[in-house]
Amino acid sequence: MILKIETSDNAAAFRTVGEITAYDYKTVIIPSITALMKRINEINFLFLIDNEVENFNTSAWLEDTLIGLRNLGKWNRTAVVTECEKAISFTNSFRYIVSGEFRCYKKESFQEALNWVEGKELPVFNTQEVGNEPFIDPDDLGEENQSNGYSDSDDIDYNYKP
Repeated sequence: MILKIETSDNAAAFRTVGEITAYDYKTVIIPSITALMKRINEINFLFLIDNEVENFNTSAWLEDTLIGLRNLGKWNRTAVVTECEKAISFTNSFRYIVSGEFRCYKKESFQEALNWVEGKELPVFNTQEVGNEPFIDPDDLGEENQSNGYSDSDDIDYNYKP
């Protein structure tokens, strides 16, 4: 069975439980993807494989492949969350065929995967302005910038000997 996971309006997310068939794809995933395409004209997709990959019957794998091929140029972000190496290999094979970015995550990183698919990942750089120039702190950990534009940890010389 495939269950829908609640997510933002710009993504579709699903979780597998028990045996997976083509019927699950046709009644759960395809209608959600079709609605998503009508809203934003691209696919941001999360698939949490929460069971053994052997629970997918052949028709389910075929339907999974067909969904990918039918929407060839519409894939934007796809995250597969699983502990199964077979599923990761299957997903990785689509990177070369289908547009968009594909990432695989372990189950403990589910929230990170969902944030990425929804476009809510944390920014990497701090871009506060210092004077008239933008300041980019490549090691930004969210610390407060000091008046000189650098975080307090940037000014520490760990190799200093008095």
